[in-house]
Amino acid sequence: MADLEGLNNELLHYIQQKQYDHVIAAIQQFNYADQARFIQQFDVQQQVELLSRLEHQGLVFEFYPFQLQKQLIEHFPEHQQILVLDDMHSDDATDLFKSLDQSDQDKIYQQLDEITQQQLRTLSVYQEESAGAIMSSDYVSLPPEFTMQQAIEALRQQPHDRETLYLVYITNSQAQLMGVISLRQILQADPQATIQQVMTQDIVVGYVNEDQESIARKLSEYDFMALPIIDEHNTLVGIVTYDDAMDVVQDETTEDFLKASAVQVEAGMSIKTAPILQLYQKRVFWLVILVFGSLLSGLGISYYEDIIAAHIVLVFFLPLLVGSGGNAGSQSATLMVRALATGDVKLKDWFYLLGRESLVALCLGGTMAFAVSILGYIRGDAMVALVLALSMMGIVLLGCLIGMSLPFILNRLKLDPASASAPLVTSICDATGVVVYLMIASQLLAL
Repeated sequence: MADLEGLNNELLHYIQQKQYDHVIAAIQQFNYADQARFIQQFDVQQQVELLSRLEHQGLVFEFYPFQLQKQLIEHFPEHQQILVLDDMHSDDATDLFKSLDQSDQDKIYQQLDEITQQQLRTLSVYQEESAGAIMSSDYVSLPPEFTMQQAIEALRQQPHDRETLYLVYITNSQAQLMGVISLRQILQADPQATIQQVMTQDIVVGYVNEDQESIARKLSEYDFMALPIIDEHNTLVGIVTYDDAMDVVQDETTEDFLKASAVQVEAGMSIKTAPILQLYQKRVFWLVILVFGSLLSGLGISYYEDIIAAHIVLVFFLPLLVGSGGNAGSQSATLMVRALATGDVKLKDWFYLLGRESLVALCLGGTMAFAVSILGYIRGDAMVALVLALSMMGIVLLGCLIGMSLPFILNRLKLDPASASAPLVTSICDATGVVVYLMIASQLLAL
């Protein structure tokens, strides 16, 4: 990309003069991703013009952010929409086609290449966030009886848009998956040996209705470049490549981050370009709910208002203690949500982790109790210091256990553990912390 950036000023001059052919000649030697980044810096009409002159405009267009793809394709003339969709890989073309208005879909569908139509029909039926929704049908398959020489000749005839020429899937006459062979094996084997003699039959697969996160995890675990996807009849229906898995991981991580901050999720939402009203709508629901949740803290304070009135020094330490419980709970919740998301822990591990978290919480609470008791003695007396120390121990312990357990509870209820957001955990810990603190104070200071 550095060389293309070095040409930037010269190319800008050509674009200002509308000498687009000079620009295309200069940028087509670079990677598709670099071409996409370069073209995106111009206004809509210039982007449309530049893309229309590229040899493989669909492959360049794939490297646009999806939200920008949806916005830009509306400015393409109809014939260019068709060219772009025909040129894109099947999974990307399907996502983009489904984003079009129904009227636009109806207009251009019949004009698409027959292969593209078939791919759209096949890939559009699968549920969102399943392997079928992210897989590509641009794979290479060969019969097991081919010799290595025949395989090489067949690979030479493959279209340019095949995703994985370096991995060839072996299927029988019913399209059932039998094995896989790499390009290296084909080149290094005896030219007269058959594929069946060389191919690997012990293969890891994904299932068409399997969750996309599970597919991404398999690709990461086995360090594969692509994973074959089969249906209930062992028929090979597509592949998921590592770049699609990376997109899944990025989307799921973004979703978890947003949920952990009590923000409603919308696919492809950008904080930079999203309308103000949309950002408001995505954030207001949980904030209003948590406002009412915080009233529980007020109820706790009102219940113990007599002990507060008698020992006004307690008010000084209330934010400190309550905030510590919320912080500890948020830490535990974040650790547990991430561990559940990566598969590091399972529901059955809850009791074991409960014991571990209790020990950690007691150590954390003990350290914090020692520090706050010194402040309590300075501001009050030995009894206040004792109240603070015991309260800190109890609040931190309770906060950690709530933060650790809430993701498990949500997971058990078939809800997203990421919903155990920091604001939600903090609100719960605030309310329980107030009650614990004032209950201990009422018992000890009344002596």
